Amino acid sequence: MNKFSMEHQLFIKKYKKEKRIIYFFQIMIIAVFLIIWEILGSYHIINTFLFSSPSRIINNLFSLLRNGSLFVHIAVTFTEVFLSFFISTTLSIVISFLLWRFPLFSKIIDPYITILNSLPKVALGPLIIIWVGASVHSVIFMALTITLFSSIINVYSGFSSVPKNYICLFDSFHSSKWKTFCKLILPYSFQTILATLKVNISMSLIGVIMGELLVSKSGIGYLIMYGSQIFNLDLVISNIFILAIISSIMYYSLDLLIKIKNKKSKY
Repeated sequence: MNKFSMEHQLFIKKYKKEKRIIYFFQIMIIAVFLIIWEILGSYHIINTFLFSSPSRIINNLFSLLRNGSLFVHIAVTFTEVFLSFFISTTLSIVISFLLWRFPLFSKIIDPYITILNSLPKVALGPLIIIWVGASVHSVIFMALTITLFSSIINVYSGFSSVPKNYICLFDSFHSSKWKTFCKLILPYSFQTILATLKVNISMSLIGVIMGELLVSKSGIGYLIMYGSQIFNLDLVISNIFILAIISSIMYYSLDLLIKIKNKKSKY
């Protein structure tokens, strides 16, 4: 028992040491990149008008904070991402259930879902503006076109991957399709759904930014487009950094929620 506990403690120490090393080098890569970037800009080795610099980006962010517009634009983008993520996730699960429940319908509709998923969504931008209007609805609709069809394909693949002998076992007990779905298909596909959610949160952000670049008068995408129009590349690059931070926060927040959920389900 003592030997086991000692081995276990050594394993925990090794694991923690490895995590510290990983975090250290991850932070160092970013720090070294920013320092080199700042030095190149300070000595005019690179053109700061085109490439900006960390100090110029920080000054730009402080100016946005002082006039109070930064958090307004971040809130707009967050709201649009959350709405598109929630709608696409709900629709993908519902449509995937219908495809699983009605195999003939699935065979009929499958090529159309594949075609719609492979379409370049940016090309649909002008049509979306005409159909939906130049408003927040266009932004959310654009995000849905990017996330929905790939989500349906992934979730439905998870539903279809359930072994047939499991389904036959449920059928032998005269289980209804709805009970089979709730008690077997959904739990079995849970990890696939979670993986799809992780992809969806990033794809929703991409779709929202694309929509904001086209039609929005607020949001991070709008600031990027506005900055490019007035050749203020400090504003453009500052907001690209903000997007990277937002994307990381959303991804790791969802990942943390999933880990907490998995831990609770073990007990």
